Amino acid sequence: MKKFTLQNFLRKMQDPAQRKRFYAIFGGKLLGLAACFLIIFAISAYLGASGTKAHAQDASTNSTTNAMAAMTNAVTAATGTNAPAAAAAAAPAAPPDPAYCSPINTMWVLVTAFLVFFMQAGFMFLEAGFARERETINVLLEGIVDTCLCGILFYLWGFAWMFGHGSGWIGWGDGAGHTWYCLQNLPDTYESTGVATLAFFLFQFAFADTCSTITSGAMLGRTGFWGDLWYSIGVSGFLYPIFGHWAWGPDGWLNNIKPAAFHDFAGSTVVHTIGGMIAIAGAIVLGPRLGRKFKRDGGGPMPYHNMTIASVGAVILWFGWYGFNPGSTLSAMDIQGVARVAANTTLAACSGGLGALLFVYPRSKKWDCGATVNGLLAGLVAITCPCYWVSPLGAILLGLVAGVVVILATDLLEYLRIDDPCGAWPVHGACGIWGTWSLGLFATGQFGAPTSTGCDNSAGAVVKGLFYGGGWNQFIAQVEGNAAIGIGVFVAAMVLMYAVKATGTLRISKEGEIEGLDLHEHGGTAYPDTKTSSH
Repeated sequence: MKKFTLQNFLRKMQDPAQRKRFYAIFGGKLLGLAACFLIIFAISAYLGASGTKAHAQDASTNSTTNAMAAMTNAVTAATGTNAPAAAAAAAPAAPPDPAYCSPINTMWVLVTAFLVFFMQAGFMFLEAGFARERETINVLLEGIVDTCLCGILFYLWGFAWMFGHGSGWIGWGDGAGHTWYCLQNLPDTYESTGVATLAFFLFQFAFADTCSTITSGAMLGRTGFWGDLWYSIGVSGFLYPIFGHWAWGPDGWLNNIKPAAFHDFAGSTVVHTIGGMIAIAGAIVLGPRLGRKFKRDGGGPMPYHNMTIASVGAVILWFGWYGFNPGSTLSAMDIQGVARVAANTTLAACSGGLGALLFVYPRSKKWDCGATVNGLLAGLVAITCPCYWVSPLGAILLGLVAGVVVILATDLLEYLRIDDPCGAWPVHGACGIWGTWSLGLFATGQFGAPTSTGCDNSAGAVVKGLFYGGGWNQFIAQVEGNAAIGIGVFVAAMVLMYAVKATGTLRISKEGEIEGLDLHEHGGTAYPDTKTSSH
């Protein structure tokens, strides 16, 4: 064995193969060490929490039991009789923590959580259809494994960081010294919603999973599966819950900016802008697929392998959006709000799809299915933020604009030579930005904050945009909040992607990409009875 010297090390580092091997080994050890620390931390938090406060209702139950025992002793002493049966019959049920609990709202949130979760099938169909035939299994498996990873990470610490009390930048628990890691110490219901906290957790897990899946749409066709695992841990475990807390945490700092608070009803910023910004960071760091020739170089986008499943995937996503947006009311009793959100969601999708179709037609004199699919998704992404506060006409107009924005954003990526096979950034990033800003323009001033029983239209709660006489305050707040999260996520995502790249796992080898990810990474093809296309 050769003796290690700095001179030998530096000489080896001049060899690209040796350098790549060193980065892979060193990066893997660092990630492994970090994973060990996280596991130790999670186990310590779990075990430590078990001796403090399991649930608030436990304390209530204990106090009720003690009170009943005292009452029984008092009755016995006064009457000389044994009255345990009477005392037990009179014992009140332990009150929930917080006091208000709504079964109908809890069931509403659970049903809509299932709808949002079903969007994963839509994403898998959409991305597989937009991908090449030889990477179909890779797309499908990524969608499944990303979901599994996200669920465990959101359980361990993601939910606590995003929806726990803490600071304006990150949460961790109930604000009284009890952490929510591993879903410990949770109250029965979340804040003032009246919704069981575990139902709220499931709903928000489905949102987190959506954000992670958006990222893969821009990175398919050339990402190694190990690299996908590493960046998925970074997205679901760190970027999404931390930046999401800024807007949706109970004490997130964007809730208190002046002169108007930032609003994002169902996630044009928190889900879609975050996902879109991570996606474009991944596409930049990866570089284009082999053989990808851009329009300014005399080429164009690579052909989609199956528009049938891509189109069906888009319609499944549209269906899932009826959980995404109406479910974000967190209340089945807000009947007018739920109906308004569902109608606005539908109209924005319709106008987005038609807007993209008609905007593209003059270029080629062809009716473009791919553009229409991304146009309807663009309308859905855009309406996700303002859906509670705009009118049906406003939903149509902002969806129409989104249908144009998604095409222009696609043109921009083509000009910049950034390869985004599914249009993840144009749909989710660019239209997430537009949708967030549009609230400051189209909010009618008729509706305030959603509550567990309906809309709060009290003074100061109503949201009014520029086009309805509300001035610039709300628009400025929307731009500030969206820019803070969008820029912060993009910078953090670039660091994450370069860190994964340094391990040598982010991009598949040239030989593997030529062979196709399905064969190279997974040992088979999605269509074994047909010859796999190289395009």
